[in-house]
Amino acid sequence: MPYVTPELLQLLRTPEGSKALAVAAEVTGGEPLAAASAMRARGFGAELAAAALTQASLRERAAGKFGADAAAMFFTRAGLEQATRSAVADRRAARLAAAGVGTLADLGCGLGSDALAAARHGISVYAVDADPLTAALAAANAEAAGLSGRITVECADATTVEVERYDAVFADPARRQAGRGRVFDPKAYSPPWDFIAGLPVRVPRTVLKLAPGIDHGLLPPGAEGEWVSVGGNLVEAAFWCGPLASAQRRATLINGSEVTGLTGSGLERAPVGPVGAWIYDLDPAVIRSHLVAEFAASVGGWLADPEIAYVYTDEPVDTPFARRLGVTDVLPFSLKRLRALLRERGVGVLEIRKRGSALVPDQLRKDLKLSGPNTAGLLLTRVDGAPTALLTTTA
Repeated sequence: MPYVTPELLQLLRTPEGSKALAVAAEVTGGEPLAAASAMRARGFGAELAAAALTQASLRERAAGKFGADAAAMFFTRAGLEQATRSAVADRRAARLAAAGVGTLADLGCGLGSDALAAARHGISVYAVDADPLTAALAAANAEAAGLSGRITVECADATTVEVERYDAVFADPARRQAGRGRVFDPKAYSPPWDFIAGLPVRVPRTVLKLAPGIDHGLLPPGAEGEWVSVGGNLVEAAFWCGPLASAQRRATLINGSEVTGLTGSGLERAPVGPVGAWIYDLDPAVIRSHLVAEFAASVGGWLADPEIAYVYTDEPVDTPFARRLGVTDVLPFSLKRLRALLRERGVGVLEIRKRGSALVPDQLRKDLKLSGPNTAGLLLTRVDGAPTALLTTTA
């Protein structure tokens, strides 16, 4: 199926294109050749049929990020991968609106997810993207959502925008390069990091959307670093600058309609003690935001190794920030001893997790030669620096 072009996008937005998209939505998801044949049988040309089927497939995939809105949006594969999930964008827009932001410059708008969310919260958005096709897609998505009156989209270099004209700036620098995949060095972002880092000086109310692995040392003075997970998957970091900051570090967990947050300095150290009766496998947003000590304090817990982010308690405590497991056995790691113990327990199915261990779970599972009707959990970690195996049951 072809990569969408500005010409194909224009064709898809005609009455004939709308018909093709409707038919493609009916036939997509099955055998590609059969779907293409069904489109041709309905009288659509090969180019329009292929473009419509591509969009129908992408819309199907996008439903997890955008819900029902995906059915009317336009995508590219790369754009969909990088787009902000609607739940994350909506929460960010609500926070901006609550801070009194009325106009927003969206630099590197991509397919327009954040611009759409901001507009739905009453914010007027000037959105730019350096790629002509991406800008055209964002404009099409604004029109499809009935928000073109609040969103102006232009193909432009973000560094040329007079950002001082707006109440706030949202910047989402490109973190991929053609043929090279993801870019991990902020110096290789587009626009460049020097420009991005200078935005809070020009417009105090600035939000930067960044990769979750961003170095805490790059956080502008006085800014809030927020790490966001959706359904347990870490999806982004955001730096809230100037008067938008309300904490030093924040971990935000979004699970369906439920949003929970943990804040702190990110500088505290959790107490260290022996392995407890319960172990907490923390949400990655808590770990990346360096709020392990704050989490431990919230459950009255401690670490068994100062460098490993597993928290222990002697009594079970309910928390949205971690998965709680009961510890049944603690033993210094030994393949022979572990195999004997699992055979004695009749464990044939073993869920393996690890932190601070170089062992490969799939290979270890083979080496253990599991057999039996029972299930168990195994955590490979370190306790006071020593490789340790913890057998667990779920709470």
